[in-house]
Amino acid sequence: MFSPPFRDRYDAGRFLATKLTAFANRPEVLVLALPRGGVPVAFEVARALHAPLDVFLVRKLGVPGHRELAMGAIASGGVRVLNVDLIRRLGIAPQAVEAVIAEEQAELARRERTYRGGRPPLEVRGRTVILVDDGLATGSTMRAAAQALRQQQAGRIVVAVPIAPPETCTELETEVDEVVCALTPEPFYAVGLWYQDFSQTTDEEVHDLLARSVQPPPVSASSR
Repeated sequence: MFSPPFRDRYDAGRFLATKLTAFANRPEVLVLALPRGGVPVAFEVARALHAPLDVFLVRKLGVPGHRELAMGAIASGGVRVLNVDLIRRLGIAPQAVEAVIAEEQAELARRERTYRGGRPPLEVRGRTVILVDDGLATGSTMRAAAQALRQQQAGRIVVAVPIAPPETCTELETEVDEVVCALTPEPFYAVGLWYQDFSQTTDEEVHDLLARSVQPPPVSASSR
């Protein structure tokens, strides 16, 4: 009888962290989670590496009338990535593109408020960013996140996931600085198959994990 390798996302995060020990205790390292499922995984990674944790929100921009087809994405920090060739080929009017962006921007802003509770996003410029999710299938969301981080001038981008198909990991290697896929089973089928508990991560859980991960600033000698 098949037994999935991961009990839940926290278990997967602890396992993934064992593959990332080279990044432990490095002040330039920042762990960014793709909500919502990536947050419990990233929480364990950040704790093991003694690195700060934040979320990196990405919203797919669906083609009007065919929302499952992505014509781009928006991400935390006001970043937008557009597939100009696809938009031109389908003849999508600029105002239609802007309408989709406005709709997704509103949802992104709502999630930012819900998850961070008013805290500003962490600065990524010049930092080594470890992008974490609970797994990859096609990798389209992770790819959009990586493109957005490039626009924000992250110094080094590392994609890290507990489970993914080998071909997706290989494809991502051409787009980021390093890819760490802890397990790459074949055949793959779906991310949830590899978890005993793959129940949905809630907004409240994301908020609580981010709040728990916030490190108090060090007390300087002059303020003691």
